Amino acid sequence: MIEVFKTNVQEESQSQQMIIKLLEHFPDSHINFDLEDCDKILRIHSSSISIKSVIEILKINGYLCEVLL
Repeated sequence: MIEVFKTNVQEESQSQQMIIKLLEHFPDSHINFDLEDCDKILRIHSSSISIKSVIEILKINGYLCEVLL
């Protein structure tokens, strides 16, 4: 399963910090950001993903996050 999110993460260092935090919750996932995209895309490839949890983790850390349809 792959989920794609729109975020407001701007810097590479911010994306690396968020990947570490997300991997704590989804340890068997492949997670990356595409900061070159205008929507600052977050992609998570995992056997099970809680969309609500992903959004909440980013929100707690001061970022906006929504599912990209």
